[in-house]
Amino acid sequence: MSVVELRAAVALLGRFPALSGVDLTIHAGETVLLRGPNGAGKTTLLHLCAGLLRPESGGVRVLGHDLTGAADRRSVRRRVALLGHATGLYDDLTVGENLRFWARAAGLSAAEADRRTDEARSRLEVPDRLVDQPVHTLSAGQRRRTSLAALVVRRPELWLLDEPHAGLDQTGRDLVDALIGDAVAAGGTVVVSSHELDRVAALSPRTVTLAGGAVVDGPSGNGGIR
Repeated sequence: MSVVELRAAVALLGRFPALSGVDLTIHAGETVLLRGPNGAGKTTLLHLCAGLLRPESGGVRVLGHDLTGAADRRSVRRRVALLGHATGLYDDLTVGENLRFWARAAGLSAAEADRRTDEARSRLEVPDRLVDQPVHTLSAGQRRRTSLAALVVRRPELWLLDEPHAGLDQTGRDLVDALIGDAVAAGGTVVVSSHELDRVAALSPRTVTLAGGAVVDGPSGNGGIR
């Protein structure tokens, strides 16, 4: 089953074509590494798949949603999670409040949200002493772990990870690797953009290379540079 299906997809940042005719198919259960130089379109591709950008032209389907329509872009966001350069956290809320917010946004009951919040904090080794700390008081590494915990709380079907190891110590980086494996084992699909090619390539059977806003390593992205 195709989770992501792009056909001649074009996306603009302002007037600039950050994606200039991408053809790409990603199937359920895959872990895919996106590689390419800065400005190649990796972050834009992740944002497009997350329903955060309107495609200018071409076909874009994610989890069966046609993302050329605004209603489908809104709908897909509940099934997809994006970890980007921004944390996705509310600085004035505490760690616990942020995690419960994202759990409730995923449609969980209050009791289930509390349970998953505790599980996610434990999985990411976010200590109890940080639960009542406002996010703006956290270190960069603590914020990153909290952002990852927010993804774990949601249990998305599609994980979109943009430089997920950034700002983490070695223990945290190892946790990210384990989370990627856990997500796929649970039936999820993972797309990772990273410059840490050796680390991520060990987790990903497939690599897709972008350059100039287009896939350059094979028809429909089905090839791969290992």
